[in-house]
This record gives sequence, structure tokens and C-alpha cells, in this order.
Amino acid sequence: MMSFLLKFLLVMSAMIIADICWTVYFIKVEERRAIASGIWSALIIIASAFTTTSYVEDKSLIPAAVIGAFIGTAATVWYKKRAEQNDKK
Repeated sequence: MMSFLLKFLLVMSAMIIADICWTVYFIKVEERRAIASGIWSALIIIASAFTTTSYVEDKSLIPAAVIGAFIGTAATVWYKKRAEQNDKK
């Protein structure tokens, strides 16, 4: 049986990936890129399925999902902002 810490880290990692996918998905939708948006949408489902089934089964994993969501979105926005600033130079 998997330890709680390992499950916590796996759920957090899956949520980081899911939120990176969500953030890039919205960027691609805004750019009107249909195929890219569809691919990112499919990746959202894959990453979110593991996360959701994990914390539905064990409510104590919800904080892992929350932490992962924050990290995934904040890191992606930070990265995109930094890339855009570098493009302007």
C-alpha cells in the first residue's frame, strides 16, 4: 500500500501538471488555435482524472490538490510573462 506522503506528492504533482495544462489551454484558446486547444484539453482530463479520483477516495489529499493547483498556474503565468519580457528585448 502506498504511503500517505507518496500519495500526497503524486496528487500535488498531478495537479501541477493539470493546472499547467489549464493555463496553456486558455492561452491557446485566446490565440484561437483549435488543435492546440484540443490537445491541451485532453491533457487536462488525463491529469485531472488521477487527482480527482485520489481526493474523492481520501479527502485528506485535497490540500495536495490545492497546493498543486497554485504552483501549476502561478509557475506557468510567471514563465509566460518572463518569456514575453525576453521577447521584447
